[in-house]
Amino acid sequence: MPNSQISIYTQKQQGEQWLRRYRGCLPVFACVLGFTETGLIPGISAAGRTPEDRKYTACADAEFLYYGPEHKAQYPLPPLAAGASPVLISRAVFESLKIPIHLFNAGLPQAPAVPVIDLGGTLAKCLSQGAAMEITTVHHLFEQGLLWGERLAANIQQEYLIVGECVVGGTTTALAILTGLGIDAAGKVNSSHPVCNHAQKWALVQAGLEKMKGSRGQGAGGREQDKIFQSQIQNSVDPLKLVAAVGDPMQAVVAGMAIAASRSCGVMLAGGTQMLAVYALISAIAQAYALSWQPEAVVVGTTRWVAEDPTGATVDLALNLGKNSLTPSGGTPPLLATHLSFANSRYPQLRAYEQGFVKEGMGAGAACIAAHLSQDWQQHQLLAAIEAQLERLSIALS
Repeated sequence: MPNSQISIYTQKQQGEQWLRRYRGCLPVFACVLGFTETGLIPGISAAGRTPEDRKYTACADAEFLYYGPEHKAQYPLPPLAAGASPVLISRAVFESLKIPIHLFNAGLPQAPAVPVIDLGGTLAKCLSQGAAMEITTVHHLFEQGLLWGERLAANIQQEYLIVGECVVGGTTTALAILTGLGIDAAGKVNSSHPVCNHAQKWALVQAGLEKMKGSRGQGAGGREQDKIFQSQIQNSVDPLKLVAAVGDPMQAVVAGMAIAASRSCGVMLAGGTQMLAVYALISAIAQAYALSWQPEAVVVGTTRWVAEDPTGATVDLALNLGKNSLTPSGGTPPLLATHLSFANSRYPQLRAYEQGFVKEGMGAGAACIAAHLSQDWQQHQLLAAIEAQLERLSIALS
């Protein structure tokens, strides 16, 4: 019987089987940090109040996740327009349950002040240029993902791996990857804003994909280009070249990790839009490069703020993955979400989640699912643990 604290939005039977299989198990958490200059565009993201703040969001989140609220941070959590970083949620669970954490730097502007595995990547340029990264870098990151997925899974055996991310601006690169793979994603992705900035994201994605096609000698085409993106691109795209053109460094790493780990253990991709894009990428890469993986071992785990975001269409997006010729091996993944609510929190920073400010990040939703699965934590236990983190942080900062 699935936990009453977890909803399954797609592939219900497969999702229920996965939850039954890993009930009582403690996961291992891998978090892949990356950066795209897309995240510096004014208004593109609320994960840091200013573009300057957003340069350090991943470093700050990693430091808090690893050390907790009492640590004097080299990179303090950035101020937000409203709400509190989702890393508070992840830290509350991982600290309480003593879940092992592995942090990976896939490409950041500066090194985080925590023990981190440096994958030798680079940050991505803005996706609108259609040349975000060198293809050699993307191949290297993908191979590192395969290597680390295999290594982590070897030590997990009968349990599962949660793979999370922190990439500011990552829902926009996700939209670019999904669209480039021929998946109808416009107007369906999430954002850290209360009302998703779909028009801003779509304009960047159009510009990047047009430049990518232009560099391959396929000229652009007027007002009809929205409709012809899919047919023009999907028949000829190499998924790793697509990442190089319009993606971010996290995507190639997580795709590799999940492919390799799925062969021997369960995998929960921790996030919403970004991990649906990675799932589509996994399926496309597996097909393009004839790689074996186990789709039934992989689920996407997030928060209900993402799954039920009224200004996105996360469930529709997940279903659209199954309607695409480029992603046949994966189809639609089970989309799971924690029921966590902050409606009754005594902290306004947490209640802001219920107004749409902040929704997910640093594996927050998957962490809560893990707490439900392994310890049968209920809403009141999660809320108490998260509020305790916030209280400790407030004391430490005062």
